Amino acid sequence: QVQLAESGGGLVQAGGSLRLVCAASGRTYAMGWFRQAPGKERDLVAAISWGSSSTYYADFVKGRFTISRDNRMNTLYLQMNSLKLEDTAVYYCAADKTLTTVVHTALSDYDFWGQGTQVTVAS
Repeated sequence: QVQLAESGGGLVQAGGSLRLVCAASGRTYAMGWFRQAPGKERDLVAAISWGSSSTYYADFVKGRFTISRDNRMNTLYLQMNSLKLEDTAVYYCAADKTLTTVVHTALSDYDFWGQGTQVTVAS
């Protein structure tokens, strides 16, 4: 069982930046960031393959967010720039335990989830 722990969330002004960090307790393969706003479904924000050769971004973050990882440190990152009010949500890190080189885009593809970190964007 791999434990995931997110950090880096907080309160930021619109137009500002935050960097989320997800520390994994062991090796994982495909990883992703999801977010969930109150009363809404959990949506994929960005995903990355094990070797970082492939990435996926939801349309609503393209050009503003960057996903990256450091496999030596078992750490996943999400750099968020030009934040908007609608980016306010709880952000979750997710990981797949199965050896794969592809990107996963469905919630059901992921085996492990973090507890989430709150990101609040204020005007």
